[in-house]
Formats: sequence, structure tokens, C-alpha cells
Amino acid sequence: MSAGRVLTDEKDIRALLEQVSTIAVLGVSPKPDRDSHRVAKYLKEKGYRIIPVRPKQKEILGEPVYDSLDAVPEPVDIVNAFRRAEQIPAHAEEALRIKPKAFWMQLGIENKEAADLLTRNGIHVVMNRCIKIEHARLFT
Repeated sequence: MSAGRVLTDEKDIRALLEQVSTIAVLGVSPKPDRDSHRVAKYLKEKGYRIIPVRPKQKEILGEPVYDSLDAVPEPVDIVNAFRRAEQIPAHAEEALRIKPKAFWMQLGIENKEAADLLTRNGIHVVMNRCIKIEHARLFT
């Protein structure tokens, strides 16, 4: 397996967003006023398949919700993480089992340990960037 990379270049991020269709949103809130909810709604409106991942919820944005990445029954292209930096390593381990193309840590979230683990195992990483902001900037 070839190594993944930490993507920082605009061209690489654009190419990633063009190549994917399914995004698991880890930590998405059912509350419409939360950033995670607004980001997931935006991505869904832009044509991506959204898979909400949040324990103890049944449905968010009209989609069934899964308790964990391991419970998602279909392939995932990007894991978009709305979790605190110290929680990211456990989710990175979980992501290794489902093998997404990329693991995206939202604005304000960075974890080098998790990024190293993921890239060594062929998964690209984006850190400290909002997927909604990047998409809107690159595609409008």
C-alpha cells in the first residue's frame, strides 16, 4: 500500500473533493445551529452522500445515524471529524478498519500522532481546515 500524505496544497484538496462521493461526518450534531450540522447540510446540498456518525441518535438530516465508523455498512471516502484533538487517535484507529481515502480534521483540530498513523497506512489527511469553507472557496 502506498503511503498517504497530509494534504495542504489547494490542488490536492480540490482533487480529493472532486474524486469522492461519500462522507462520514463524525460527531455531527442534530442541532441546526451547530457548525457540524451546518457543514453536513452544506455537503449534502452539494451532492455528497452524508453518513452521520454520533452515538444515541436515530436520524440527522434525513439520514440514518451510526454509533461508530465501524457500524457504517458501506464504503466511506472521507471521514470528516468534529471531535477534540485528543479524541482523534481513537477515531484514526477506527478509520484504519474502514479504509477511507482521507481523514479530515475540521478547523481548529490537529493531531500529528493520528496523521502519522493514517498516512503510514495509505490514508490522506487534512488538518485544521473546514471542509465547507474549502469546498465553497474551491468550487464557487
